[in-house]
Amino acid sequence: MATLLPVVSADAQGERAQRKPDLADVAQGTYGGDVTSDSKGSSRSDVTLTVTRIGENRVRITSDYARLPRVEVPLTQAMETILNASGSTVFVLERSKRPIRLNVTFNNEVSWAGTKP
Repeated sequence: MATLLPVVSADAQGERAQRKPDLADVAQGTYGGDVTSDSKGSSRSDVTLTVTRIGENRVRITSDYARLPRVEVPLTQAMETILNASGSTVFVLERSKRPIRLNVTFNNEVSWAGTKP
């Protein structure tokens, strides 16, 4: 039986090896959770957020729920918590929690909370 391995180009490997991991590297991943409040609608369970590193200390957030907009967030750190550095989307990643907990409020109108498996 053949084992399938992810294909990563030499350039991508070289870039990762040459730079120090940043906050976006730590934050990226898939998170499962719920829309906990919405100023224009109701709550919703089982919503998946995907956090993707798009640059140094910068992530893009997408989801499988159309009500949550695609946003880009610059990151900063306060102790063990990774936070949004600016903008109208609140991003709070609590690395000290097990499992890691993420809370996001999109454009100050809809909030999502969940964990990283």
